[in-house]
Amino acid sequence: MKKATRKNRIEIFHYGKMVLVASAFAAFITACGGGGGNSEVAKDIPNETTNTKDQTVKPEEVPEKLLEGKYAEVYDQFSNEFKQQLSEADFVKMAPDSLKGVDSFKQASVMKLNGSEQRSWISDSGKIGLITVFDEKGTILGLQAKKLSPSPETDNRLTKIKYDWPLKGEWFVTWGGTNALVNYHYEYESQRYAYDLIQKKDGYSYKGDPLKNTSYYAFGQPIHAPTSGTVVSVVNNIPDNEPVGVMNEKVPAGNEVVIDHGGEYSVLAHMKKGSVKVKVGDKVKSGDEIGLLGNSGNSSEAHLHFQVSDGADLFKSRSININWKNRIAPVQGETITAE
Repeated sequence: MKKATRKNRIEIFHYGKMVLVASAFAAFITACGGGGGNSEVAKDIPNETTNTKDQTVKPEEVPEKLLEGKYAEVYDQFSNEFKQQLSEADFVKMAPDSLKGVDSFKQASVMKLNGSEQRSWISDSGKIGLITVFDEKGTILGLQAKKLSPSPETDNRLTKIKYDWPLKGEWFVTWGGTNALVNYHYEYESQRYAYDLIQKKDGYSYKGDPLKNTSYYAFGQPIHAPTSGTVVSVVNNIPDNEPVGVMNEKVPAGNEVVIDHGGEYSVLAHMKKGSVKVKVGDKVKSGDEIGLLGNSGNSSEAHLHFQVSDGADLFKSRSININWKNRIAPVQGETITAE
């Protein structure tokens, strides 16, 4: 939920000597309503960005092809839009440098959402990550080699309190995990162990008009206190953004509730305007409904940003890796079910 945003268009993001062209889908998942997201949905990518040639490289084969030096074969599968931004000659020249020292990759996550598929892999050394985004035909919409900086000391320092999942039903993790490959928050100490959560059905987070909040399955769903505590901060008057619209970077968290659990503070952000049911000073128990999920703040579509911090101020505190009651360890691409 950092405070920078991306514009509603396809852009190039350079990382070292590799290039990521972010599709609308890729851009959403890089934003926890505030990490630089794009409010477009994947199905709105113009048809001309698609490479209509038969796809010969399967998504799961991309790392192997790159390590084998078959750069031209991979490039041939780039979308037309991607090719306009990066020439084959430049790609073939840059790729070996970006993957120098990598002998193998192992899969870190697979996320299929709104007609696109993101796959990520981590190198044998753990120092390089690879992210690719594909459309339904297997066309490569985005590709990025990313340096990883693990933080094992804080990874292994869990919250003293055990927490319940703050939502009921099935929830899909768009960002979550202990590296920047599967969790863009990880690079920011204040949000390192945050989660971004949506609902999806049949592979989509919405049904109907993607320009309306009410089309999104997550919008208006109840949010629950993750354990007992005292409410110390409430914001309840921030308008919800319409999808494919301007996000509110001035109030990145949007409507939020912060609960003090005895020196550990849960942060539940991007709530629906006017839906908060608690006030500062209220005592809550685990499972109490505190409000409804919305699309307020620096958010591109309805989702919950949830984390636990060592202080009440989201941006001045440090995120703590959550010790979940049911021993789960949610990672990007997983679905968590809670009764």
